[in-house]
Amino acid sequence: MNTAFFIAKRYLVARKSHNLINIISGISITGIGVGAFALIVVLSVFNGFEKIVSGLYNHVSPDLLIEAETGKTFNTSAFPLEQLQALDGITALSEVVEEDALFRYHEQQHLGRIKGVNLVYQQLGQFDSLITQGSFMLHNDGFDFAVIGSGVSYFLGTNISDPSAMLMVYLPKRGRASTFSFEQSFNNKAIQMAGVFTAQHEYDGRYVFVPISWARSLLEYTDEVTSIEIFAEKRANIPQLQRAVEQLAGDGFVVKNRFQQQETLYRIMRSEKWAIFLILTFILIMATFNIIGSLTMLIVDKRKDIGVLRSLGAGPGMLHKLFLLEGMLITVIGGLAGLFAGAVLVLLQQHYGLLKLGGADGAFIIEAYPAHLKLTDVLAVFATVGVIGFLSSAYTVRQTVKKFQKMVIKEN
Repeated sequence: MNTAFFIAKRYLVARKSHNLINIISGISITGIGVGAFALIVVLSVFNGFEKIVSGLYNHVSPDLLIEAETGKTFNTSAFPLEQLQALDGITALSEVVEEDALFRYHEQQHLGRIKGVNLVYQQLGQFDSLITQGSFMLHNDGFDFAVIGSGVSYFLGTNISDPSAMLMVYLPKRGRASTFSFEQSFNNKAIQMAGVFTAQHEYDGRYVFVPISWARSLLEYTDEVTSIEIFAEKRANIPQLQRAVEQLAGDGFVVKNRFQQQETLYRIMRSEKWAIFLILTFILIMATFNIIGSLTMLIVDKRKDIGVLRSLGAGPGMLHKLFLLEGMLITVIGGLAGLFAGAVLVLLQQHYGLLKLGGADGAFIIEAYPAHLKLTDVLAVFATVGVIGFLSSAYTVRQTVKKFQKMVIKEN
């Protein structure tokens, strides 16, 4: 066994001449452990919330989205839809027409956005798990239907079980519409509602899904679309598929994956996560002052041992290594203990939901605080703890050992 490591381990567990040194060493281990525990728990909770939000958006976002690089719409007649559909890994695609609209139900009005989609949306069934009333049905027996967000439903006070109550949709007319007559300035059509969905607060308060043919007739479009949405197989390699779609679409088009479609949201969430990580890291740095105090007092307590080791031929490097290992042992033991306790708590919360969210039943879309443990976070926390412990130990040992070496030489 390495001599420096053997002595460092003995110093850690053996009784010192002053019991205060043992107490400070215990406090050092506890402080590092609490810091590591807090880091892994907080990061895992942020992961849980990110997973929940991502899951909600994934239900309403396609795997890939094609948009025009410039302009609002583009024509599908000049777009290689058949070649796109033939790409390996693509399950389905939908032409999409989106536009801001005014919704009216009885006397209530609300500004939102219509989204005209192909019937593939109805066939895929990806919205089925989000439906809270009715069903996701856009066309049946020759009739068109709308599926509205729960926020839109709330603002308008809709009742989808009443077939006689229709949703009125108003859109500005193309070209030079009259500014003196509301009827002449807007196209409007009525549509029956088939269902209400709940996905994400902002999304629910804006969107109403309708058949694309219905939306085109209201917008006076022929084959124009605002985007093309692509749904991939579960086994599909999305980055590889995205490159293939970009090559096929050519210049003038932008292909976005799910992260790029909600890039601002994901960036904000990750920025918040790492901002909290930095704040807790500063707290962990404060906890390492206990290591500085513990090592300083240990070196003072072992002055005689330092003299004996020097007389036995131990050089400055040996002494530095010995007490540096002592500091690293405190860091590693505290870090591993904190990580283990934090990982156990996170896994229990992740699988059993021990800590519940407050509020009435149904007030939240989840019952317990979300948590998701990632190996990368565990490694990041352990590396952070290790680096902070190493730097604080190295500085303390360098300054203190040098000082007491001179004192020992003078005493001899």
